[in-house]
Amino acid sequence: MNQGLSRRRVLGEAVGLAAGAAAVAAGLPSGAAAAAPAQAGPDPARWRKQATRVTIVRDDWGIPHVRGHTDADAVFGMMYAQAEDDFNRIERNYLVSLGRLAEAEGETAIWQDLRQRLFVDPEALKREYAKTPGWLRELMRAWADGLNYYLATHPEVRPRVLDRFEPWMPLSFSEGSIGGDIERVPLSQLEAFYGGRTLPMTDEERGLLFREPSGSNGIAIAPSHTRDGNALLLINPHTSFFFRSEQHVTSGEGLNAYGAATWGQFFIYQGFNAKTGWMHTSSGVDNVDEFAETIVTRADGQRYYRYGNALRRVATKTITLSYRTADGGRAERTFTTFATHHGPVVREADGKWIAFALMNRPVEALQQSFLRTKTRDYSDFIRVAGLKANSSNNTLFADSKGEIAFLVPQFMPIRDDRFDYRRPVDGSDPATDWRGLHSLRSLPQAVNPRNGWAFNTNNWPWTAAGPDSPDAADYPRYFDQAGENPRGPQAIRVLTARRKFTPQTLIQAAFDRYLTAFARLVPGLVAAWDRLPEGDPRKAGLAGQVDLLRGWDYRWGAESTATSLAVFWGEALWAPLAQAARDAGMSMWDYLAERATDAQRLEALDAASQRLTQDFGSWQVPWGEINRFQRNDGAITQTFDDAKPSIPVPFTSAQWGSLASFGARRWPGTKRYYGTSGNSFVAVVEFGPRLRAWAVTAGGASGHPDSPHFNDQAERYASGNLRPVYFYPEDLEGHVERRYRPGT
Repeated sequence: MNQGLSRRRVLGEAVGLAAGAAAVAAGLPSGAAAAAPAQAGPDPARWRKQATRVTIVRDDWGIPHVRGHTDADAVFGMMYAQAEDDFNRIERNYLVSLGRLAEAEGETAIWQDLRQRLFVDPEALKREYAKTPGWLRELMRAWADGLNYYLATHPEVRPRVLDRFEPWMPLSFSEGSIGGDIERVPLSQLEAFYGGRTLPMTDEERGLLFREPSGSNGIAIAPSHTRDGNALLLINPHTSFFFRSEQHVTSGEGLNAYGAATWGQFFIYQGFNAKTGWMHTSSGVDNVDEFAETIVTRADGQRYYRYGNALRRVATKTITLSYRTADGGRAERTFTTFATHHGPVVREADGKWIAFALMNRPVEALQQSFLRTKTRDYSDFIRVAGLKANSSNNTLFADSKGEIAFLVPQFMPIRDDRFDYRRPVDGSDPATDWRGLHSLRSLPQAVNPRNGWAFNTNNWPWTAAGPDSPDAADYPRYFDQAGENPRGPQAIRVLTARRKFTPQTLIQAAFDRYLTAFARLVPGLVAAWDRLPEGDPRKAGLAGQVDLLRGWDYRWGAESTATSLAVFWGEALWAPLAQAARDAGMSMWDYLAERATDAQRLEALDAASQRLTQDFGSWQVPWGEINRFQRNDGAITQTFDDAKPSIPVPFTSAQWGSLASFGARRWPGTKRYYGTSGNSFVAVVEFGPRLRAWAVTAGGASGHPDSPHFNDQAERYASGNLRPVYFYPEDLEGHVERRYRPGT
């Protein structure tokens, strides 16, 4: 019987790079790839001994600069410092990644946990841990030891669930991106399938709600386009606020990485070392697929699925999940789950079971995530990328040799382009199966493009390097499902505006105020008003608003009343037309520009005017009066309050083309908009003979409201006033707030 290519083979195939070779390329100590982990002694004694090999220096912004004798020592100190700043976020990230969130938050989180556990099996991860290269096990043990030592020396800290961390746990959370491939599984349909209920998909799952785009901006500029002949890199992740910790981690084994580490991870996810820099942006490539399985149930109750001319037995697994009860106790729910060779079954549609296929290579992913932080140039970086364990992120790269690159995710299954993988494909047809992974050479990329720059704004790859971009006609259509967005033309606009960039002009470009979406949309609104007959009451009723927008230069600003009106108008126009745009297979921006009727445009303007007047007393309100940054407490989900202090933020949602993104909205009990996502950690790096960098973090480095570094960067954040990074020891002179060892 033709069994076809199993998913186990696809996901476990050799990638042409041995762990030992990767270790050498990345500068790990000789023999580290094969080294056995140190023998474990009594935990407190071992932790105290390791702490003596670690120094943490807090600068005058509270940023931890961690130094360890070895990479493992540095990881130990890195995790200790993270826990000092925000243990709650570390614990929550691992409750999510381990599928144990319901143990803290109750039964409402059970479906999120089940989704996670379909793909992340703790027992399987423990077996994977036992097989990991010795150098990686040492780092994972140091990860657990650093967190456990923090808890041992801070008895006042009461974890909600995780009172002890184990070395295998980082394998559950190995990539660092916000969200992840698993989150593409709709929870409503998972609950419907495994809960035996009929539930419609939510409007959010169907993409019908106005929501801030998640993603990032990255820009790399070659020496040919900089004033001083040094490559430049913009690092501009758009995440939920306070999602990452800004850290500097060094060791006597060559580690020297600065940037943003996702809480609970022991590698700098978006950042730089003295020689190379890497910025990840959420990708629109299609490398997560759904397979529609035809199920046959025999008389004995056994389930099979069709594959070619044969029937294969559906695999079953029992998953038991714990959850917190209303009285603070514990209860359990047990599920029998199903899978085919394509992946776990996550829902049912049109009488077919839908199996979900994604990358599941935690050991390789964790290796790639750490090893890239020790690369010395592009050649090193691409050797590490040969692990092919990055599935969700594009990369913008720059190095001190002047090389720059735009890369798409390296985990890209080869598929038959006859099939539309944006929708479930027929799992019974062997031709739809994944057929190994693309080689790195076969992926869309722009390496040292002649035009002198590369960028990504979560848009398609086909404009990443202007005229030197990869050509969509040369690639299967599954290499893009994102299309263009308004930040793409804005990036091209600022990158073509000058040839001799400096770090300061790159910062200015990152905060350029032009809103490309409104530059495209507002003329249609003005034309709709112009076409109204003179007797139409809307002609007089909306005259002032149209005059304001007609004379607007499409630039955001805290004092701009046009920005306020345009944003409220855009939001009022968006929601009623979202379903129509989806039905037409068009992006929202294209649909609003090309298909919205005059009546819809004018009705939305009237609705926006009424809402502004109702909430603020006038439709002429400065944007900074509405759009605010507020950090009241260290809670993961904040409660906002118009009566409490906040500061104006001049930039807007990325929906409208602003490279600097501030995802804000009204909250229960508020009229003002308060941001929770968008620009978070922002940095500009110059790779000269001596590296220079500037950065800012939303709010501050600490998650504790009583810390002076809880909100000390808020004004800089709102104004785009990045501070110098203290990268070298001499940079820290005069800026040291505290120097200590973990536990003291």
